[in-house]
This record gives sequence, C-alpha cells and structure tokens, in this order.
Amino acid sequence: MNQNSDSAQQQQIPDGNAAALAPEAAFILPFTQPKTKRDRSLPDRIVRTSLLCDAAVVLYSLLISFWVRFQSPIQEIGVPDIMTLRDYTGYIVFGALLQIFVLAWFGLYQRGTLLRFRFVSWQIVKSVMLWTAGFLLITLVFRFMPPISRLYVGIAAVVSISSLLLWRFAFHFFLQRSSAVSNLRQRILFVGWNEESERLTQTFSGDSGSAYEVIGCVSPMRSSRFNKRPPSQIRILGDYQHIEHAIEHHGADIVVLTDVTSVKEDVVSLANLCEREMVQFKLIPSYFQILVSGLHLETVSGIPILGVSRLPLDRFSNIAIKRAIDIFGALVGIILFAPLIALFAFIVWLESPGPVFYRQRRCGLNGMVFDIIKIRSMKIDAEKGTGAQWCVKNDTRRLRIGAFMRKWNIDELPQFWNVLKGEMSLVGPRPERPELIKNFKHEIPHYQARHNAKPGMTGWAQVKGWRGDTDLGERINCDLWYMENWSVMLDFQIMFLTFFKRENAY
Repeated sequence: MNQNSDSAQQQQIPDGNAAALAPEAAFILPFTQPKTKRDRSLPDRIVRTSLLCDAAVVLYSLLISFWVRFQSPIQEIGVPDIMTLRDYTGYIVFGALLQIFVLAWFGLYQRGTLLRFRFVSWQIVKSVMLWTAGFLLITLVFRFMPPISRLYVGIAAVVSISSLLLWRFAFHFFLQRSSAVSNLRQRILFVGWNEESERLTQTFSGDSGSAYEVIGCVSPMRSSRFNKRPPSQIRILGDYQHIEHAIEHHGADIVVLTDVTSVKEDVVSLANLCEREMVQFKLIPSYFQILVSGLHLETVSGIPILGVSRLPLDRFSNIAIKRAIDIFGALVGIILFAPLIALFAFIVWLESPGPVFYRQRRCGLNGMVFDIIKIRSMKIDAEKGTGAQWCVKNDTRRLRIGAFMRKWNIDELPQFWNVLKGEMSLVGPRPERPELIKNFKHEIPHYQARHNAKPGMTGWAQVKGWRGDTDLGERINCDLWYMENWSVMLDFQIMFLTFFKRENAY
C-alpha cells in the first residue's frame, strides 16, 4: 500500500521547479519521462564539415583571385609577364593550406564557436590579415619563382574574407534554424546553487550564440536544502542522491559543483561518477573572485597548486609589444598635439596668470607614486581650503576654459610625456590620487588589483562612462575586465572610442 502511494505521488510531481513542494517531497525526481537521446558525435561532424567547406571556399577564392589578377583587364598592372594557372598552382595550394592553418590557429574549428557568428567573423578577418603578411613574407624570403604578385595577394585577401564571411553567414543561419542546434549546446547540471551559477546562467541565456545551456540543478551534497534558492526558471531535478539518474535522463554533458565546502571524499566520488557516465566534471572556484582568467594550475614537488599567476600583461612578449606601441604613440602624440597644448596653455594663462601645467601625485604600477602632468583646468590653489577631492559638475574652482578642456580631454594631452617616460601607458586603468584612495583598499573589494597594470591616459572604464565622481565599484570591474582580456586590438579599440565618450567629464 505504501509503495503504491509513493509511486502515485512520484508520477504526479511535475518536471520543473519543486519549490512549492513539501520539504520531504521537494527532491523526488520524476523518472517516468523518456530518456533524452543525444547524438554526441554530431558537433564533431559539423566542425569537420565547416573545415572542409572553409577549405573549398579558400581554394575557390585563391582561384578567383588568380583570374582577377591575371585574366581580367588589370593583368597589365605591375607585372607585364603572362602568368598561367600552372605557374601559380604551387602558390594557390600552399596559400590555401596556410590559410586553413591560420584559421585553425585562431580557434575556428572548435565546438564552442559553431553558434558564435560575430566571434567567427572577427577571427576570420584577423586570420586572413595575418595570412596576408605571412604569405608575402614567406614567398619573398625564400625567393619562390616566379615572384609572387603582391597585388594578387591583396586581391586574395579581400576575396577570401568576403567569401568566408558570406559562407559562414549562410552556415550560421542554417544551424540556428535546424534541429541540430540543441545538440550543439552542451547541457550543464549544477550541484547546489550560488551567485556564480546564477551569473553563469544569466550569461548563457542572454547569448544566442552560447555553447551552453543549463538544464537544471540538484541539491547540494549531504543536504536536501539549497543555501541560495534557484530562480523559478531553473528546474530542480532532484536530490543529490538522484544525480546519476538526472545525468542519464536529461542528457547532461557537464556537471558543475558549486559547493566548494564539500568533503574530499564526496568530490572524488562525484568526479568518478562523471568519468563513468562520460560527462565533464567541473567546479566553480568561489575562493577566486577576481582575475579568474589568470587561474593557473601548476605542480610543485608533485602537488597541484591552483592560483592567480598568469594574465596577458604578465607575459614579456605582450609587455614589449605594449611598450613599443606606447613609445610610438607618445612620440606621435607629442609632435601632433604640441601646437594644441601650447594654444590652450596660453588661454589658461590669459584667464588665470600663473603656472599653466599642473603636477599631481598619482598611484601607478605596483602602487608606485609618480607626478602626472596636466594643463591646469582650475584656479591656482583650488584645493587649499578643501584638500584633495574629485571635480564635480559645475565645480566653482574650475576655469571657464577648464570645462571645455575636460570635456574633450585636452587637459590630459601633456600625459604623453608620462607615457614616454614609462610611468603610464596609452591605455590602462586611470591612476588615482593617493589621498583619495588610501582607504579604498579596505572599503572596495579588489581595488588594489588594478595596480597590477600600468595606468593609462584612457581606459575601458572611461569609454564605458565611468570617470570622475562615479561608481567606483563599476570602475574597478571595468579595470579588472580590461586586465583579464587585454589585447593589442582592445587597446586600439579603446583609443578610438575615447574620442566619442565624454560622459561625466566634469
């Protein structure tokens, strides 16, 4: 009798969030639904298909480029010799193989990129640009005969980018509307629930090109209650004791452990279960709330140690590249803007006679203090009675010309000299005044982490509108994101956006 009642109760429970159920019944999992069938090899087949189609498109592009260069009316430009397809067969084959290699090196042939069209498009543009330089360099250094036509390589680059983007757009359009899209996303099952898992879920749901989807969660280990209740749209698939059935019946690909306080034996047992079921096992390192992209596992005396140790700007090659760009940019900036600096310095002197340049103490790399140089935008001794404080809207201490200079960042132009000296970079977290930030490291989480990068004339926080007397928490988040995601292209993007972002520039 009791067995029949339990069975009937189990069949009546809906397959969804069990928040409304009584505690003793809240984690009973309905296993009456059919098992989810998934073709786990389908993503790999689609990746291979995209590789073969890319190769065909690249080869076709190089052939079309040959016709445009040597068979169309432009054939007389630059190279008077008549070229046949046989003469360029080696170039075409080698060029196609090299281009596919570069596309693969940029990560196009991975399961996680299949639905990310914008990412793929940008990677195609970057890889073909790199291929253009590399292809020309290789053929010129080794003096292949006949000599390669630089116009042909340029045409091939344009045709390759256009053809690949067009084909990939059609491919992406088909995938998004096919039944295969559900198999392309890896299904995540959470053990427990916390803020990190909630942010992950929001990120996945807000990205149509995400390679992941959350199918639900089970209760934490050794407990039938959640420390943080999952939102209503997240299905509770049962108690932790039911996790093996949840993996099997819901087709989970990844099991993510959120409860890092679990005992070692339980974690090892869960990892072994995932291995038996051929699903990935991962855990959220909740102890690391900052610079998570720099998490690195290393072995010391045979013992694995996890810690924050590697960020893009920790690598010597990236430091050297960024410094070279800084030196070149600072020299160009000083030469280009010297007349503008002189003009506004003269206007400042006319409005407020006295020193036109203003030196101010700021915190730089590793907390080292240096003097930043600015065109004075305020009255002399503006802080004599108030002490150090941020400029605010309609600040009475500000000169008439000061508002205009700060709006257009003209007062910052002398900082090219700080960049040339190596105290600053063109792009990085904006340096703050020691008097204003002496308590920030105690009040604002992760504030000091921003000093692991050289301060910049402009930065990601500034182009996002967080400058001056604004939310410091958001500024820190932007600075940390920049440090984790640094690239040369990101620096150029920030420099470009600086000319169009002037919010809160009091």
